[in-house]
Amino acid sequence: MPLFEPKPDALRPRGHGAPAPDRVPDRSASGTPRTLREELTALLGAEKVLWRVSDLVRYATDASPYRFVPQVVVIAEDVDDISAVLSYAHGRQREVVFRAAGTSLNGQAQGEDVLVDVRRHWRGVEVLDEGRRARIRPGTTVFRANAALARHGRILGPDPASAIACTLGGVVANNSSGMTAGTTRNAYRTLSSLTLVLPTGTVVDTADPLADEELARAEPALCHGLMELKREIEADPALVARIRAKYEIKNTTGYRLDAYLDGTTPVEILRGLAVGSEGTLAFIAEVVFDTLPLDRELTSALLFFPSLPAAAAAVPLFNEAGALAVELMDGNTLRASVSVAGVPADWAELPRDTAALLVEFRAPDAAGRAEYERRAAAVLPSLELVAPVPSVTNAFTGDPAVIAGYWKARKAFVTAVGGARPPGTTLITEDFAVPPSRLAEACEALLALQAEHGFDAAVAGHAAHGNLHFLLAFDAARPEDVDRYAAFMEAFCRLTVERFDGSLKAEHSTGRNMAPFLELEWGPAATDLMWRTKRLIDPEGILAPRILLDRDPRAHLRGLKTIPGVEAEADPCIECGFCEPACPSEDLTTTPRQRIALRREMTRQAPGSPVLARLLDDYGHDAVDTCAGDSTCALACPVGIDTGALMREFRRRRHGPVEERAAALAAARFAAVEAAARLAVAAAGRAGDRLPSAVTRAVRRAVRPDLVPQWLPPMPGAAARRLPPTRRVGAAAVYYPACVNRIFGGPGDRPGPSLPEAVVALAERAGRPVWIPRDVRGTCCATIWHSKGYEAGNRLMADRIVAAAWGWTAGGRLPLVVDASSCALGLAREVVPYLSEDNRALHAELRIVDSVVWAAGELLPHLEVRRTVGSAVLHPACSMRHLGDEEQLRAVAGACAEEVVVPDDAGCCAFAGDRGMLHPELTASATEREAAEVAARPYDAYLSANRMCEVGMERATGHPYASVLLELERATRP
Repeated sequence: MPLFEPKPDALRPRGHGAPAPDRVPDRSASGTPRTLREELTALLGAEKVLWRVSDLVRYATDASPYRFVPQVVVIAEDVDDISAVLSYAHGRQREVVFRAAGTSLNGQAQGEDVLVDVRRHWRGVEVLDEGRRARIRPGTTVFRANAALARHGRILGPDPASAIACTLGGVVANNSSGMTAGTTRNAYRTLSSLTLVLPTGTVVDTADPLADEELARAEPALCHGLMELKREIEADPALVARIRAKYEIKNTTGYRLDAYLDGTTPVEILRGLAVGSEGTLAFIAEVVFDTLPLDRELTSALLFFPSLPAAAAAVPLFNEAGALAVELMDGNTLRASVSVAGVPADWAELPRDTAALLVEFRAPDAAGRAEYERRAAAVLPSLELVAPVPSVTNAFTGDPAVIAGYWKARKAFVTAVGGARPPGTTLITEDFAVPPSRLAEACEALLALQAEHGFDAAVAGHAAHGNLHFLLAFDAARPEDVDRYAAFMEAFCRLTVERFDGSLKAEHSTGRNMAPFLELEWGPAATDLMWRTKRLIDPEGILAPRILLDRDPRAHLRGLKTIPGVEAEADPCIECGFCEPACPSEDLTTTPRQRIALRREMTRQAPGSPVLARLLDDYGHDAVDTCAGDSTCALACPVGIDTGALMREFRRRRHGPVEERAAALAAARFAAVEAAARLAVAAAGRAGDRLPSAVTRAVRRAVRPDLVPQWLPPMPGAAARRLPPTRRVGAAAVYYPACVNRIFGGPGDRPGPSLPEAVVALAERAGRPVWIPRDVRGTCCATIWHSKGYEAGNRLMADRIVAAAWGWTAGGRLPLVVDASSCALGLAREVVPYLSEDNRALHAELRIVDSVVWAAGELLPHLEVRRTVGSAVLHPACSMRHLGDEEQLRAVAGACAEEVVVPDDAGCCAFAGDRGMLHPELTASATEREAAEVAARPYDAYLSANRMCEVGMERATGHPYASVLLELERATRP
């Protein structure tokens, strides 16, 4: 038994209410039924079958208002796994649902039987024909694919607001479009080819010239049936006209029937039907897109109107002027957006009826942009604009930062409004389309209908295309609230279809919420064709039943999830999944969304339930211990939910009093701890890695693995015993070498000075000398204690370093330059909540600067670059993202190398101080994709700005990463 164990029940939810009606039942506490688990394990291998109740719960949530707990989760690695699962499902009469990012808004990523994860092993982009096409695996995010295409001046047509998280498999399966795609740039119109796995296991590459011949051999009945349906449709001119008319506006309700009109062969028809099919017809194993030019010349404006109909009435004017995007936001959306970083706080005071249009023109060159600006200027004087538009003469801007701020507010629509919803309520997100000429009328009708049913919804949308989104919140645990929602949906669907002949789903695809209303929109004949299509391609109905087709008129009310209250930091979460691609433990244990979803399930349970006990047993490792604590989730979350901070709080709760006292003692005597650590590193350097590895393993067993770091060869050698001499007189800044750079040296095979010596030398060369106080030893930025949740030690060290820094900098008159980005972040921000009142006042006067920022701004302009390397690859530490320092890192690296590359898959390395030494598997998982990208070609230099991140990346890639300042010193050395 280790000496230190977490406090029993420390993670048990506080303030349990009554058990929720949708809680996981006690009988599911043991997870997947044994027979199902054993059969799939024998078929695929144990590592591909997730069966614990905590696994099932964390996969039961997507961005929708629904919640269905699967029987088992399969991590499919390749097409062979997909075929094996489909074959198994056929033989056992089971159901299969594919799940990638889980950002779908209508339950498309949830299943009640076998759920197949097709995200983890399904990433990759191959740029073809100099960017004119791109071959993309279905687990790749839109953002990642566009990053690869941007180098070629190209971009994908679909641009959903969830591009940072949603994957191309889901984009095609839902026929997503987004802000600018409309009906001409969506997935259906810009897709070149697909590779499909049919329910029988047959693989179809629609780009293969022999695909029809091979499909005819493998699936003759399918080919015959598709062509028969095509002939039947084409023989009915009224039906053909109706189908064509339905797609003149955005429409993703039901199967894409115009695939029968656009395709001339079974394979071409299959390609079209798969788009928007929501995984009900086939698995999309690969997509090839025809890309579009990336027009980089932008001019944008955010215009405010006195009412939603007034804003909608202005939309056709901007459409005629050539705007690519005209986005609508109502007053509720604008007021809720103040929770988004950078949105003006005074938006909270906007009048209730205010609405806004975000208008953007894009051109390939400056001349085109000027022409668009002229057209926009002609529109503005006729508009009835209200504050805060400063004036019509300067409403449009080309400033990238301002434009990015506009779009950040717009893309945060769902999360911002969802975060502001009443506690405990479920969020419904719906989208519909009407002819753009009737948008203003539709807005008025929607507002009136919402008021009639007691909803005060938020409305936004792609107004240029007549596409509106609205959000409703209600308590799914209250039958009367569910009935009120059901009445609204019935009235809304009839209004959209009967008054406007609109699309009940414009771009989010049918989903569970609209499946019962499919026939209302399409009529019985077209709906029957959709059912026949499903039976033809998937006769046993194994793929995603009840997601697109469902004859139960109340199917949309089944599986609505309750949202029990959890910790205040996480309660605003609407489970959208934007955080997941940024999470270092995404492919290892849990993501921020899953950590919160598991927490909510704990709260649904009755105290003492076996499900709660199992969830608590797993949560410590899966959620708390393997969280890197880097808080990059807060940067990805539109409303800034910091799940990393919550996990640090949970670590604090799990500490016993003995641990807390030991941590506080280490802080009080940190000078001795620091000296001992440096001596241990030096001794290991002389004795080799075997002894320290064995010792740390033994101590970890005796104390606790999550408390004692593991020695991971090869570790860097010890830092020099003495810091370089400096003088206070004439110093332009105080230089604070972080404790990690006082303990560890640089890469072992790199000749030249240590990092402190390099910083001092650079400052001297630039005529901006720095001073290192003699009493820096024994101080720390407190991150060691902060990241582990040791409160007493954190407070002690935070107060000590701020008081010392106040004296060193002469009361803040000199900047404090810190040579590790994580420590700069710790000193600048993270210590603040833990300071005494007096020290908080002192801290407010300090100027804390990352050494890379100091070098870029204060040193580089005064240095002569004498030699450069050909290429350098950069690893921006996640602390630099928090500080906004990435551009300065690029600038310094750019002075040292002819070519500077930041990998598209660069992210948090999860070394996180010593977290990578506590859980090496976390860093291995977090760095896998970045390391593969780095390994794809050689570089002359491997650079970062944080010593432990450099150690983590060296372990991941096998290349010696070093501080960019060491490279700058070499480049400018006389």
